[in-house]
Amino acid sequence: MNDPVFVAGTGIISAIGNNTAECLDALENSRAGIDNMQYFDSVHRQKIPVAEVKLDNVALAKLSGLANTKSRTALLSLVAAKEAISNAGIKNIAALRTGFISANSVGGMDKTEKFFAEFLSNNQRGKLRDVVHHECGSITELVADQLGIKDYVTTISTACSSSANAIFFGARLIKNNILDVVVAGGTDALTKFTLNGFNTLMILDEQFCQPFDENRRGLNLGEGAGYIVLVSEKVAAFLSKKPTVKLSGWCNANDAYHQTASSPDGNGSFLAMSGALKKSGLLPQDIDYINLHGTGTQNNDIAEGTAIKRLFDPQYPRMSSTKAFTGHTLGASGGIEAVFSILAIQQGIIYPNLRLQTPMKELPFMPVTDFIKNTNVKHVLSNSFGFGGNCSSLIFSKL
Repeated sequence: MNDPVFVAGTGIISAIGNNTAECLDALENSRAGIDNMQYFDSVHRQKIPVAEVKLDNVALAKLSGLANTKSRTALLSLVAAKEAISNAGIKNIAALRTGFISANSVGGMDKTEKFFAEFLSNNQRGKLRDVVHHECGSITELVADQLGIKDYVTTISTACSSSANAIFFGARLIKNNILDVVVAGGTDALTKFTLNGFNTLMILDEQFCQPFDENRRGLNLGEGAGYIVLVSEKVAAFLSKKPTVKLSGWCNANDAYHQTASSPDGNGSFLAMSGALKKSGLLPQDIDYINLHGTGTQNNDIAEGTAIKRLFDPQYPRMSSTKAFTGHTLGASGGIEAVFSILAIQQGIIYPNLRLQTPMKELPFMPVTDFIKNTNVKHVLSNSFGFGGNCSSLIFSKL
């Protein structure tokens, strides 16, 4: 039960790159992936910027090996998951007790929207194959089949904390000797339902978002997928590439304050972060970097910032929101940012909080605005806070 859980591999696709190396290069050179819509069809095309993966479905299908008739959510998932497994270098994954725990919030809704547009104009039109994989779990099963993972397959959908919850659930399965290896993380594609829903909430920024800025206006939606491969101590011992990072702490909490807003005093955020610290056996001053949830909305940033002040005052670690690069990828955000957190430890780097001009007047700290390299990063706290007050924090540590 107290055995460590190691990170053996990472995989990612996002608006700033189609793999880990491309994303890392964009982060180092401050290239954000937010722009006007190119592939996503919406009446808001010229008004609301988004962070799209820079490939159409035909190109994604070729990269993933999955048919382009499948949901974009599944295509993104398979690209990142395959990279994570390849990066881990586990050659006999089929011989191990392996699980695939994947998060998403939209399932195959992109295909369903296409079906209904045609069906409503003429009830003899529309391809039923576009609605077969509508629900979230179907996306996970499609990808698991392609990966050849059969021992344990499940889906988590808790809004923006989904991927983080998938990751620590995977760790618990390994710790309890139920599985040897878990590919965990999440995926989400842009859909009209999501964009229109967030627009109705009036929390989308019509400019490029500015997380933790006094004059922040809202978030930019994004898409992508991020996965990590977690392994037991027994599996880690036989890997040719020895793990350098472990998942040392995690916690999920719920303040149940509001359906779509965080409590202003940051209770859920505080409980998640302090619980993860307790689980890891670390103190606040041990954390070297916080990957902020940092959506850029008025409510989220003050809630998260207040919780950080409550927990870390007066000694604050360096911190930043990478959503200024990737947009808010919803169910994929915890997985994508877990990859960034692991890379921060492995590469000895801290990411900049892009477009931060004016510090928030309520907070005594300010996120990092420059890319920092050649620094010792031992412990990273990654925050993922979702609708309904579902808040999760992960802590990754150098071995």
